[in-house]
Amino acid sequence: MIASACGILGVCSVTHATTVTIGVPNNNDQIELKKLSLAFEKANPDIQLKWVVLEENVLRQRLTTDITTNGGQFDVLAIGTYEAPLWGKRGWLVPVKDLPADYDLNDLFKTVRDGLSNDGKLYALPFNAESSMTFYRKDLFAAKGLTMPDHPTYEQIQGFAEKLTDKGNGVYGICLRGKAGWGENMAYVGTLVNTFGGRWFDEQWHAQLTSPEWKRAIGFYVNLLQKYGAPGASSNGFNENLSLMTSGKCAIWVDATSAAGILYNKKESSVADKVGFAAAPVQDTVKGSHWLWSWALAIPKTSRSQDAAKRFIAWATSKEYIKLVGADIGWASLPPGTRLSTYQLPEYKAAAPFSEFVRNAIETADPDHPTAKPVPYTGVQFVGIPEFQSFGTVVGQSISGAVAGQMTVDQALQSGQAITDRAVRQAGYLK
Repeated sequence: MIASACGILGVCSVTHATTVTIGVPNNNDQIELKKLSLAFEKANPDIQLKWVVLEENVLRQRLTTDITTNGGQFDVLAIGTYEAPLWGKRGWLVPVKDLPADYDLNDLFKTVRDGLSNDGKLYALPFNAESSMTFYRKDLFAAKGLTMPDHPTYEQIQGFAEKLTDKGNGVYGICLRGKAGWGENMAYVGTLVNTFGGRWFDEQWHAQLTSPEWKRAIGFYVNLLQKYGAPGASSNGFNENLSLMTSGKCAIWVDATSAAGILYNKKESSVADKVGFAAAPVQDTVKGSHWLWSWALAIPKTSRSQDAAKRFIAWATSKEYIKLVGADIGWASLPPGTRLSTYQLPEYKAAAPFSEFVRNAIETADPDHPTAKPVPYTGVQFVGIPEFQSFGTVVGQSISGAVAGQMTVDQALQSGQAITDRAVRQAGYLK
């Protein structure tokens, strides 16, 4: 792209704009970022943004391939609390430092900042952050004389789902992620297993997928979705369930707190005035029942436009950008969970009744102690080792197959056990 810069005397010089290629998932917050980025380009005519917007699983595969092969196709990567510390440790990312004074790094939530760091170095700036929670239809509950507790158990959730399922009218008792992927169904399943008392590995790195806790948790999950879930539940991820919920087809949905801003926005949700919220359900233990995640923007070492990329990610995660979102699509839909100042905005407080609840969920999620029994890893809804991306995805495929009725729960877990055990043996984790 060629940009023209003109002085006060009207003498213009022609310069070549720097191209910044950005890879992001196709979720609402990132699509809004692409839309509002025209303001950034207008203020920075020497930078041209090139967007690659992909389905979440496809994006992760594409970015991982590019970073591990030094492909150099991207200047900005949308990654999260799983990749940032691991990729930073391997020297694949540029540490984030020397930000403008008005960026106010200390305004970022400490838990989120820590999750994107390794050895004291920050490797990505948080675009949004989330935990998990329970959404439900207050009107459907009232019609049946039901009351959602502030801290429901999974047994209660199952009872509610049974009573509220009305397939004849296209209303399903429960919506949960069934789409295979380490960051899709396994993000949710990880918290479910945690609260049923399970864990991925014992302290010597022996896989635990055939344990009684995993069998109870996955058996419960498969039964719940097969009886009271939406058709094709094994293919539904975050975006698909969000669409079902905003169109009034889910009585209960357990998923990311980041969905709240969309569900409560009358421009985007047909049930905005009918949605209630509660904590993520628990069963045997509260440990690991709600996750911690941040979609964040990082710069790979292979980028040839690092200075321009840093200017963009600083703008996209700034206080200024957050206010642009409020003015554009509504204050309930601000990127949540990143900045303390967001939670002090009167417009956000008025539009987002869930804001303090979400903040508390994010700040109380504990990636360092995610399970009732001790474990050798960190991460609530993932295992913080490089190999997880591979075996987590394959286990997710087996469990999705069980939801679809293609195999039994025992078969899915036996397959997952073998794959997971082999991965850590080959990597040398076993003690």
